[in-house]
Amino acid sequence: MPIPPPSTPAAGSVTCRIGARGVSRSFGSVRANIDVSLTVRQASVHAIVGENGAGKSTLMRMLYGLDIPDTGAILVDDDEVTFSGPRDAIARGIGLVQQELAIIPELTLLENLVLGAEPRAGLVWNRKQALLSATELATTVGVEIDWNLSAAHASIALQQQVEILRLLYRGANVLILDEPTAVLAPAQAAELLRLLLSLRDAGRTVIFISHKLDEVIEIADDITILRSGRTVSSFRRGEIDRAGLTELIIGDRAPDERDDADRPAIGEAVLIVDGLSASDDRGIPRLSEVGFRLHRGEIVGVAAVAGNGQEELAEALLGVRAASAGSIRLDGTEIRRATVRERRRLGVRYVSADRKREGLGVDLSLVDNAIASSGLSQLGRAGWLSRAAVGARTRAVLERAAVRFGTAKDPASSLSGGNQQRVVIGRETIDEPRVLIASQPTRGVDVRGIGYIHELLRQARDDGAAILLFSEELDELHALADRIVVLCQGRVAGTLPGDAPRTRVGSLMLGESATTTKEEGR
Repeated sequence: MPIPPPSTPAAGSVTCRIGARGVSRSFGSVRANIDVSLTVRQASVHAIVGENGAGKSTLMRMLYGLDIPDTGAILVDDDEVTFSGPRDAIARGIGLVQQELAIIPELTLLENLVLGAEPRAGLVWNRKQALLSATELATTVGVEIDWNLSAAHASIALQQQVEILRLLYRGANVLILDEPTAVLAPAQAAELLRLLLSLRDAGRTVIFISHKLDEVIEIADDITILRSGRTVSSFRRGEIDRAGLTELIIGDRAPDERDDADRPAIGEAVLIVDGLSASDDRGIPRLSEVGFRLHRGEIVGVAAVAGNGQEELAEALLGVRAASAGSIRLDGTEIRRATVRERRRLGVRYVSADRKREGLGVDLSLVDNAIASSGLSQLGRAGWLSRAAVGARTRAVLERAAVRFGTAKDPASSLSGGNQQRVVIGRETIDEPRVLIASQPTRGVDVRGIGYIHELLRQARDDGAAILLFSEELDELHALADRIVVLCQGRVAGTLPGDAPRTRVGSLMLGESATTTKEEGR
């Protein structure tokens, strides 16, 4: 069923459906946006691209009324407007889905959809009418949703769909999405992109922020590039390719990919996993008889569609999730029942997919974050910290990862997402770990940051670490992995060479039959 047309100006009657003219915004001494102008055409997908810290999110917050420009003007339907807050933007049909989803896990998906705009039957909300409206809306946009499902048990992809439907439920005809595919697997991202194109075709206007330039090239009618808070240029579809975008985004060449011809030889098996099984928090089996070997000086990638056991595998190896069966041997020692602390003492390190909640203390200083995993014996004596040792450790971590920062006393929240991730990887690799479990290490990181993080992982590999890389980006797995272990429905569907064709990896991820290369000799 086609999406009903929203209430918008007649086609071609306005030049700028939403945009900005010469807006600037500063936070203290930090200039987030400097004289930025933007023109978004009606019924188009307009991509905003740029490095972390380029000012993209601040600009979107001003378009939605969350921030007020210091100078310049916000435009809606060719007119200058002043928003005192998001309520004013919503009244003009503008909606925003931020990177951090505003889903309340304790509520059902239906309750999240209508929260604050519930249909009423007297003094209570009319659940029957809400469910009818939700079902009609989902059918209209071509998605299937169990509205009675608790949001806590919904996948990220499903939560993302509900966020978009919530905007449509409230009458939004301009949708602003900040990195909407950053946490989605390739198949889920493709489904979301199809949804955005269908919304455009039905007359809605979509602003799309993304670091994934292939997605931008695929769906954007117009592209605007921001760098260091300023507008660099804008292009129509077909006027620029991926290489041209990359050059304009970073302003110079990205770090060269390292040639692996001179890398050290892969060594002995460090981690041997055999018959590993585990369940999720609800007791549902998610991992079944998984087995593989990880060698010194190699990177093994794990490919899977979201929800196929990769999270449970990472948590079981780290020690935060109990395995129900199987064996985990590190340098010949069985560690399946070892604590997280014991595993770290044996050389297991972890880069979390959620740097803000698990990888860092974002409100703590860079010093605190740099020394967070260090033992007292490394930083002092007799229970007392040595200022010199703490300073040396902090400098070593920040220099190893080439972190861009003001002072070491600044909070981690002051850094861009890419630099936050570099702090985590620098800290977790500074002591040359035996095993490094890296989960989605470049999620939400810009083009330049991805190159630096890849180089950090290669350096850790060359220093002798055995790295298990969980990534939903097939490009990343092909760039880094010596082998790729593919999971499907919690089982190993096959083990492929790192340069295996994407179609072959993808077919195994989706459970389709394919000729696989089984793990031999490792």
